[in-house]
Amino acid sequence: MTTLTMQQPATDEVVAETDIYTDLLPLDGARIVELGCGPAAHTRAIAATGRPASILACEVDTRQHEKNLAVTDLPTVSFVLAGAQAIPAEDASVDIVMMFKSLHHVPLDAMDTALREIARVLRPGGLAYISEPVYAGDFNAVVRLFHDEREVREAAFAALCRAVDAGLLESVEQRFFNTRNDFADFAEFERRVIGATHSDHRLTPELHAQVQRAFERFMGPDGAQFVMPIRVDLLRRPA
Repeated sequence: MTTLTMQQPATDEVVAETDIYTDLLPLDGARIVELGCGPAAHTRAIAATGRPASILACEVDTRQHEKNLAVTDLPTVSFVLAGAQAIPAEDASVDIVMMFKSLHHVPLDAMDTALREIARVLRPGGLAYISEPVYAGDFNAVVRLFHDEREVREAAFAALCRAVDAGLLESVEQRFFNTRNDFADFAEFERRVIGATHSDHRLTPELHAQVQRAFERFMGPDGAQFVMPIRVDLLRRPA
């Protein structure tokens, strides 16, 4: 069993997260729940492999959910409006639960409930794949000027530790890696990050200018290229 750690060991490895979950998870024939699917990029990538039996893709943001409902070319995927603290699945009916950078978006007072829900819907021996951004790096330094996530990320990690300590889930493995997060220009950063539909960032003109200056320090001929440190916790419902 792995002891959970929040701090990232030194690593220069940059990989696509696809490589991480493909290596860690038995996707063939799996019944998957994805919590906080957002614009469904990971949902699509996983479904397109043809390996899972089904994916229940949950999203709490109503505007993004409406967009997801327009997706018609993923026959094994069902999109539902639901949060991690109330998963619309039967007890012990799921092989894999996946969260991509979404646990820290769960309300602080609902994180423990969310992890109990994950344990509830997983079959004995089922796996929870939870990736979270590490509070470090240049991208984090820009974003925290207007949206500092230290508290919620620490709370998410603490909730994971409590779930493991309580025996709800057991730690199988942790992976730390770096992934890319690139932007063509500040306008794309505004659209994807400042204007994300799951948040309500209202920047004063002065703060907006400060964020733009900080962002544009990383601009080059190919846009702004950031390396983001990520932690993956692979957990299992005890048999």
